[in-house]
Amino acid sequence: MRDLSAGPRVLLKRLRELMAEPLEPQERLDRIVRQIAQNMVAEVCSVYVLRSDGVLELYATEGLNKTAVHLAQLKMGQGLVGTIAASARPLNLSDAQSHPAFTYLPETGEEIYHSFLGVPILRTGRALGVLVVQNKAQRNYREDEVEALETTAMVLAEMVATGELKKITKPGLELDLSRPVTIEGNSYGEGIGLGYVVLHEPRIVVTNLLNEDTEHELQRLAEALGSLRISIDDMLSRRDVSMEGEHRAVLETYRMFAHDRGWVRKLEEAIRNGLTAEAAVERVQSETKARMIRLTDPYLRERMHDFDDLANRLLRQLSGYGAKLSAADFPNDAIVVARAMGAAELLDYPRENVRGLVLEEGAVTSHVVIVARAMGIPVVGQAAGAVALAENRDAIIVDGDDAKVHLRPMADLQRAYEEKVRFRARRQAQFRALRDVEPLTKDGKRITLQMNAGLLVDLPHLNEAGAEGIGLFRTELQFMIASTMPKAEEQEAFYRNVMKQTAGKPVTFRTLDIGGDKVVPYFRAAEEENPALGWRAIRLSLDRPGLLRTQFRAMLRATAGAELKMMLPMVTEVAELKSARELLQKEIERQSKLGEQLPRKLQFGAMLEVPALLWQLDELMAEVDFVSVGSNDLFQFAMAVDRGNARVSERFDILGRPFLRILREIVRAGERNNTPVTLCGEMASKPLSAMALLGLGFRSVSMSPTAVGPVKAMLLALDAGRLNELLEAALDDVKSDTSIRQLLVDFAAANGIPV
Repeated sequence: MRDLSAGPRVLLKRLRELMAEPLEPQERLDRIVRQIAQNMVAEVCSVYVLRSDGVLELYATEGLNKTAVHLAQLKMGQGLVGTIAASARPLNLSDAQSHPAFTYLPETGEEIYHSFLGVPILRTGRALGVLVVQNKAQRNYREDEVEALETTAMVLAEMVATGELKKITKPGLELDLSRPVTIEGNSYGEGIGLGYVVLHEPRIVVTNLLNEDTEHELQRLAEALGSLRISIDDMLSRRDVSMEGEHRAVLETYRMFAHDRGWVRKLEEAIRNGLTAEAAVERVQSETKARMIRLTDPYLRERMHDFDDLANRLLRQLSGYGAKLSAADFPNDAIVVARAMGAAELLDYPRENVRGLVLEEGAVTSHVVIVARAMGIPVVGQAAGAVALAENRDAIIVDGDDAKVHLRPMADLQRAYEEKVRFRARRQAQFRALRDVEPLTKDGKRITLQMNAGLLVDLPHLNEAGAEGIGLFRTELQFMIASTMPKAEEQEAFYRNVMKQTAGKPVTFRTLDIGGDKVVPYFRAAEEENPALGWRAIRLSLDRPGLLRTQFRAMLRATAGAELKMMLPMVTEVAELKSARELLQKEIERQSKLGEQLPRKLQFGAMLEVPALLWQLDELMAEVDFVSVGSNDLFQFAMAVDRGNARVSERFDILGRPFLRILREIVRAGERNNTPVTLCGEMASKPLSAMALLGLGFRSVSMSPTAVGPVKAMLLALDAGRLNELLEAALDDVKSDTSIRQLLVDFAAANGIPV
């Protein structure tokens, strides 16, 4: 019986020899097509390469007219070659000219050839060109011949990817792999970052494609698959399956793929045809991805991501590859590109070198996004395809203002963004000049501008921005970036460090707000249908009083002799505040009995995020020393809008009448009860919406550090009294459908207020 795998192995061996010879690119390509034609007993072998303008150009041929090389062209989707590139699937035809997609190119002289076999040249699921063989006789090519040609196409994919063909590419028509790409996503953090790609989990670049010992490679594959399956089973058997951010459903899908016999059989066939185990995984991964990448069904596309992740894990098992760049190789201007990642992983990178973050997944509320914003870097999320399209050290621009990612940008675009960055830097310099200016409105209203924080890395921004204190310190971030539950001593040391670095400026600590989308790896709650409305924040803390008492104890000790200002998140009923205060009192009594020093002053407050509190405002104000409006969650719950859902998050305006009326009622209740009211959501970070807050009567707001300068510039030019009169009239007018946002824009323009 004939060994069908002998042909491909012989061909690959000869191609390996050709790749090792010191040849010019065109000569190497010419000899490759000649070798393929001889091995497959084909009268024609041609290579078409995809250019950046979407044109497939004939780069080499054996059998067609040589004068057609670099002249014959087909657009993506045009002709048989264009159809293969567009679909990323082979075509095996006994009579090519009868196919409806056939396009006649007279310069090639191909009209005398009938049978046709074309396969895409694929890399990471992207078609970079097409490899074709043809014969005069009408015949269908055998399955092993299709397999051989697909395997050979991998060698050509590496030639394209390594840039070897650039020498024979016409100026201005660079190949598709190096073309500029713009990806639109969602803005999760404002700002602009220019730099170079650092793939969070770089793809393994397989350089050793051809095997020397088939049985040895099959054994390596079997061992790597065994290790992969054990690691997945181990993750599933742990009490915590949130390690590395995967959820149980994803891991179950991984296990299903890892045991799929069809997938394993394809890998083994590729090895028997002459590939190494790594090259076999890359080839099957690329083919599967190419087929699935055009799917529109979101569930199936998500399964594609799962499969892609699994294949990358298998490649890492085979190669023993460490994913992270060494410190020496890490670029000074790094833009981290990831499918998804945890907050701790982002903090593992040299912070001073990271200029931006691009995520294929995640939401604006993801804790990695919160950490990135705390670092002051722009973030674009939901950037589909970013990982596959990017290569390490590619030039990249992250535009967090317009929610765009520009990969390998053209020189003109690069220069335009460089000028934009210089302009922003000049504006920031102007804002820094306002740092020591007292925040008084034009009509003499004193406004307190504070900043939001959650990590020690945030604290230097306090003086840089000119903020008067920290209006929201998210204590949960310390828990999120830790691999185990922080002990009382660790929490105390952390809070003490915060107090030391803020040097006497007020700090408002928010007690632990975990649950919902804020998952900590060592504390796994039960699966919930709607975690945002479930067991989280104060609800979780009151059900785990030991957790809350430990945090109270750490705060009391860390602020001994100073002022302790704390607030509780997601309060729904005033009774919850009373229960928490009882636990706090027990800790105060315990500390007194031990003879430990207590804080000089204690202020106890609540976050107003749940609409139910709007019908308990007077009781709430009587129970606390201050109230802080969490505008992010309050808007989400009041308008029934999931802020992480792009379809609905933009549907309702935070400056619309309903929400502004809610905020007005809170301000009035604070005035009525003589209870200070502040606001610490994203609403305070934009000059226009911050202007609306001051017009409603807020006199204290907390925001991101970068927003302090722009908001101060706005308020210095604002007559808050006049705006208040305008807003009161507009909100009381029940018949008007005039946009409040437009009213604010017009007011700012008429009065020279920078928003």
